[in-house]
Formats: sequence, structure tokens, C-alpha cells
Amino acid sequence: MSTSTPEARARQHIDELLAAAGWAIQHRGEMNLGASRGVAVREFPLKTGFADYLLFVNRKALGAVEAKPEGTPLSGVEVQTEKYGAGLPDLPPAWRKPLPFLYESTGVETFFTDGRDPLPRSRRTWACPDLVDT
Repeated sequence: MSTSTPEARARQHIDELLAAAGWAIQHRGEMNLGASRGVAVREFPLKTGFADYLLFVNRKALGAVEAKPEGTPLSGVEVQTEKYGAGLPDLPPAWRKPLPFLYESTGVETFFTDGRDPLPRSRRTWACPDLVDT
């Protein structure tokens, strides 16, 4: 992946974080949901746009990740991610609709919304940089 733009650099770092957490990362044209228990598919088409990453567990959609360039304020981006959670087409199957687990990330900073929460809201989360070779 070329890292010539700020968003490409963010996606590279997000790829590293997802891989360190055990996700298999795939391009949508090479999608194989049986490759791993957790699969993150890049640029997945939805009814409401393209999710930067659509997350699958045991072959069913579970969440989405919106990538933004480093330095982008993530507060407010959850509105975009929320549209992705609600925009899943009829196929592939999902654990729940709308998708419950939504992330916004710059690769340095990550926010998370759990749609199962009675009052869902985007909250800052973290990743351990020691797990990722840089």
C-alpha cells in the first residue's frame, strides 16, 4: 500500500493495529471470509457508501471502521460511521443490524461506539504500540 497521502499512512497504521489484534486484512476483490475467524475487508460497498473496513467474525458482519488522516478530530465522525452501520446490504449476513461495533481511527487515535449500549456514544479507546512493529 502506498503511504504517499495522510489517509494512506493512517490506513497502513490501522492495518498494523488490526493485524496485531488478530484480524486477517483483505481487499474486497480477494475476500475470503473463511480465511480467519476475524476478517477486516477494505473498501466494502454499502447502501450508504464504502466502509474503509467492514469487520466480520465467523463470516458475519459485526462492525465498521472509518479511517481518517492523522490529526483529524474524530468527534463528529461517528455520524458517518453510524451510516455505515445502518447501510449493510442484504448480503453478507450480519450478527445484528444495524452493525453494533463502529470505529473511527486515524491509526494513532481511535474512537469506538457499542451500538448495544442503551445510550450509545463514541468513546476514545487505545491500542498498545508495543504490539505493533514500526
